[in-house]
Amino acid sequence: MGAGRRAASGAVAGLCSTLALSGLRWALGRAGLVHETAPEQVVRRLEDLGLLEGWSPPARRLLAAAAHLSYGTGLGAFMGLLRRLRGGPAEEASVGSALGVLSWGVGWASWLPLAGVHLPPWKQRTPRVLLPLLDHAFFGAVWGLLYRRLRV
Repeated sequence: MGAGRRAASGAVAGLCSTLALSGLRWALGRAGLVHETAPEQVVRRLEDLGLLEGWSPPARRLLAAAAHLSYGTGLGAFMGLLRRLRGGPAEEASVGSALGVLSWGVGWASWLPLAGVHLPPWKQRTPRVLLPLLDHAFFGAVWGLLYRRLRV
């Protein structure tokens, strides 16, 4: 399969995995375990910088949702470019989880702290830092299974 097809399949799997993650986060939010997601933190940072003046609360929520879906779709496309092999379901879920955790590390340790969204994980003193790590592992596992099906 060529790079374009891998990226497209990865993007579709990324979008669907983001929707699955949104469902998981909704359930965890109902249980009181999720307080603010990374896209919401980014929108809050944009507000702090004065870049969203005049935006209504619904427009800000829509921006957070669009950022979440765009990030997941783009990440899925990038993961598709990285993943050239095709294995069984357990292998693909495992590789996807590993790639998801890698993406968490890149974002949470680099561009999110540099943008002033939050501190890097090693400077945080809260167990809340673990939940996004698990989120990304879940996203990656779902992505791996979907990507495998799309590559048939």
